[in-house]
Amino acid sequence: MKRRVLLVEDDPRVRRVLRLALEDEGYEMLEAATGREGIAALRLAPDVVLLDLMLPDTDGFGVCRCIRRDSAVPVIIVTARTDSHDIVAGLEAGADDYVTKPLVAKELSARIRALLRRTRSVEDVVFEAFTVGELELDVEAATCRRAGVELSLTRTEFRLLAELARAEGRVCSRDHLLEKVWGYGYFGDSRLVDVHIRRLRKKVERDPATPEYVVTARGMGYRLVPG
Repeated sequence: MKRRVLLVEDDPRVRRVLRLALEDEGYEMLEAATGREGIAALRLAPDVVLLDLMLPDTDGFGVCRCIRRDSAVPVIIVTARTDSHDIVAGLEAGADDYVTKPLVAKELSARIRALLRRTRSVEDVVFEAFTVGELELDVEAATCRRAGVELSLTRTEFRLLAELARAEGRVCSRDHLLEKVWGYGYFGDSRLVDVHIRRLRKKVERDPATPEYVVTARGMGYRLVPG
């Protein structure tokens, strides 16, 4: 079965080029020209969303936050902005990854494949379960509970937490987490790790400003401790 990619982009020329390129890579393409159309198209159950930040009715940040209220579908923001603040803001809004214009179709396809590898079917997952303090992770079910209450994590946040749990208290460097969680050509882009760590802390920590579980090892990376 072909994987569905929802492209939310107002420029018809860009939509046409990306549709043709990604169809050649074997994807089924869904298109939306506005943020409202993109949100409505979620009912078609895309596997990945490519979301432009510059849209005529709203910006991509708001669309991404709206998606995240109801869905864990992987989101890649597409932007002509190279300013670090805008990229971080997109990730803070809930995006899993980003690419900058002008787009290279092969690189974009590789990013999509990397995201889809993280959403492989349950039968492909080896059973793993971790208990760290009040946190309980079930990798097969992709669920995390704190004190018995299920937490709403995105797939990327869950994979990041699971990778930290596998380290059994050892420090994981940013490059290690980039390789294991994102998987394709991400070395050196520590923003992906740092932003998702901040988002993860907001969900698993009682006080994100003074984390008990996801602890920073200054100059080295992060580790997961019992709390």
